[in-house]
Amino acid sequence: MTAGSSLGRAGRGAAVATLASRAAGFVRILVLAAVLGLGSRLLDSYNLANALPNVVYDLVVGGAMASVIVPMLTRAALSEPDGGVIYAQRLLSMIGYGLGAVTLVATLLAPLLVELFTPGFTAEQRQLAVVFTRFFLPQILFYGMSAAAGAVLNIRGRFAAPMWAPVANSLVVTGVGSLYFVVGGATSMQALTTPQLLLLSLGTTAGVFAQLTVVMWALARSGFPFRPRLDPRGVGMRRIGRLGGWMLLSVAAAQVLFTVATRSASISGPGGISAYQNAYALFQMPFAVITLSVMTVMLPRLSRSAARLDHRRITDDLSLAIRLAVVALAPVAAAMVALGPQLAALLFAHGRSDASTVGLVGTVMAAFGLALVPFSGYTILLRGFYAMQDTRTPALITGGVSAVGVAGCLAAGAFLPRPDIVVGIAIAYGAAYTTGLVTAGLVLRHRLGRIDGHRLVSTHARVLLATAVAAGVAAAVARLLTPLTGPLVVVAAAGVLGAITYLVAARLLRLTELGRLVATATAGITRRAADPRVRSGRTARRTG
Repeated sequence: MTAGSSLGRAGRGAAVATLASRAAGFVRILVLAAVLGLGSRLLDSYNLANALPNVVYDLVVGGAMASVIVPMLTRAALSEPDGGVIYAQRLLSMIGYGLGAVTLVATLLAPLLVELFTPGFTAEQRQLAVVFTRFFLPQILFYGMSAAAGAVLNIRGRFAAPMWAPVANSLVVTGVGSLYFVVGGATSMQALTTPQLLLLSLGTTAGVFAQLTVVMWALARSGFPFRPRLDPRGVGMRRIGRLGGWMLLSVAAAQVLFTVATRSASISGPGGISAYQNAYALFQMPFAVITLSVMTVMLPRLSRSAARLDHRRITDDLSLAIRLAVVALAPVAAAMVALGPQLAALLFAHGRSDASTVGLVGTVMAAFGLALVPFSGYTILLRGFYAMQDTRTPALITGGVSAVGVAGCLAAGAFLPRPDIVVGIAIAYGAAYTTGLVTAGLVLRHRLGRIDGHRLVSTHARVLLATAVAAGVAAAVARLLTPLTGPLVVVAAAGVLGAITYLVAARLLRLTELGRLVATATAGITRRAADPRVRSGRTARRTG
């Protein structure tokens, strides 16, 4: 078995796990929106409180996990006589003790945290958010231990459990939301009873605990001996702090943008925070499934080229990754722009959701569609810097991106009518990511000498033309069918005809990247079908 085939399977496995995780997470979002009522102050308080543990965790350790802690675990596994077991035990213990202390402090500061994000909340709504937050903040510890244990598993060659564990989280919370509906849970803060509050609060945190349980169970199955260590010496705290500094700046800049965006959304009225978060979750799904899969395959090649100082190959690989991503994501972005209201109605116009908030989600989704391609290109270019072991430049670029986004969000809150503030937030994100894409491209061109600009411009121009035609067809079909039938038929018909138009236009415009993308996706399926071990396994399952 070659390293390339192993890498290919790992990349496809990561894509499948990511798709399953995002799909399960999105079902959770839909269930909670339908049960708690999209547009209700109750859902806004719940969503805000549920986001705060992630904010604190990312600021404390999340940024250092992949960039610093995983490489140090790898080094210990290769250099220590015990394969890095004692080092991993000390690191897990240190993270557990540290995040436990952070959780206690954050719980005490819960009112201040909520106040920071919610200038537009009423006093009653803010108080409910504080109560939810105090129940949710233990998730900081659960997320941290899950990530650290997952890193140890990856070092030991076990990848499945950390990738699939978030599905357990989503399944538990989806079940909690369904149970809340069955027992007649309230949609207003005034009608919320203590048992209903406990069901939502404890059930949501139980989902994160389930995620941790899956990873810890897998770590125990791998033969790793659990043993708390009180002595943190030898972990390398100074090295972690020094190496993680620039990554911390990147994370902090992103969290500042999230904070300002959430504050702006809170003053847009009931449903503003939920509209922003749900539209942003939709925006992230195609990026996670398509762009992250492309980067999973390309990053090892980029790292090898960087190690050989082969700048031409780095440029070619970055160019290819961007061109494959834009060909795949542009029609998705066009669908979001052309069919945003219909998609929102299909997904959210159920249960106890408010019709006006559903319409707002559709408009915000359309605005986020404009940001999808720039965001993907910007993220891919940053991987070029990481491949060259440069974390400083991406941190500085991310700081500039956040500054542009923050300015846009503040302008939206100051100058737009309240219902339109959330739309302005999405436009601010698009402007920020476009700025990041252009800046990263210029810096890389200066460092590498070229960025394959001619092919990039040519591909983007042809993709723009193909998607514009396809979006026009989809929008025309949607306008024709919307008065006549429901959103499911509208989205299906407009989506199919738009996709066919895009494929035909891409062929006429000779978008060869589309064929390469399809070939890459089908190659793994073909190789798997041809593998005798797979065929024998299928035969055994059929005969068994």
